[in-house]
Amino acid sequence: MIHIILGTKAQLIKTAPLMKMMQSEGIPFNYISTGQHEKGMEELRRAFGLKEPDMVLHKGGDVISLPSIFVWSLLLLAKAVFLRKNIFRGDKSGIVLVHGDTFSTLIGALAGRFAGLKVAHVEAGLRSHDFLNPFPEELTRVFTSFIADYFFCPGQWAVNNLKKRSGVKINTFDNTLLDALHHALQNSGESGLNHPEGRYCVASIHRYENILSKKRLSRIVETVEKISVKCKTVFVLHPVTEKRLRSYGLYERLADNPDILPRGRYPYFDFIRLISHSEFIVTDGGSNQEESFYLGKPCLLLRRRTERMEGLGKNVCLSGMDDSAIDDFVSNYGKHNIPAETAGRHPSEIIMKEVRKFA
Repeated sequence: MIHIILGTKAQLIKTAPLMKMMQSEGIPFNYISTGQHEKGMEELRRAFGLKEPDMVLHKGGDVISLPSIFVWSLLLLAKAVFLRKNIFRGDKSGIVLVHGDTFSTLIGALAGRFAGLKVAHVEAGLRSHDFLNPFPEELTRVFTSFIADYFFCPGQWAVNNLKKRSGVKINTFDNTLLDALHHALQNSGESGLNHPEGRYCVASIHRYENILSKKRLSRIVETVEKISVKCKTVFVLHPVTEKRLRSYGLYERLADNPDILPRGRYPYFDFIRLISHSEFIVTDGGSNQEESFYLGKPCLLLRRRTERMEGLGKNVCLSGMDDSAIDDFVSNYGKHNIPAETAGRHPSEIIMKEVRKFA
């Protein structure tokens, strides 16, 4: 049997095309939610037309702070190990699919290994080669690579990063986010979203290495303020980011600036519509980097390193947190426009071809 363990909104978005394929083909699969994210998961599931989770391992709201994630991870891992027969329905010959680089990824991989099942890592092989940037995602990816039997890699570069690992390595050429983006673009016209009039850009910041340091987050706020002078800025606030902004006394600076529009997180299809109409994207998110590449949108990446190759040297400017690079991008973002990369490729089909034999 095919078992899919997911916990975050990003994981559900990127795995949804694969799950939809299984549903349309009548292939049964066991969908297990770790409960790392709770808010917004139901909306996403309905938007993609996915079945409800067969099992939810944790209920009680989003787990977002590092201390709470650490405690939650230990408790969830114990539950996953001791209840593995129930979780995996006594299966002895199936495969467990995990995605990405969150604590849910590692917990799912360990649970599958303890149950004696094959483990497949989707979005495998990404590396920044710096354990602190991003932290703890880089560590999670490395640890998961020691557990997995199958590696679905979004490009040859990712495959090459796994040359020292045994197991089956399959190049999907693109991230499964491309398939999710196809679906969102086809359905975003139904949205009631009214994006801002005139020119605007979209900012989204949430990486722990950026928000846990008051000095670093203050610098990012200063950067957004500089950008807003030239282009109205919709600042999409992750809950953990808003919490830090308020605790550091930075939120009021954003809210009082008429050229900065603080907004809560949008439903996924609305967010895709928002960025597709924007001038450019300012972010520290890997998924946003990929989305900007597939849409051909200029992207300013406020990070020192990235584990993803999509768009680098094309539409994506890796700032390195250097002021001159940031200023140059904002002044000349038009040169980072590239043709959209959304047609003709379906990485989820490559994964489906391999895992179908476990159905």
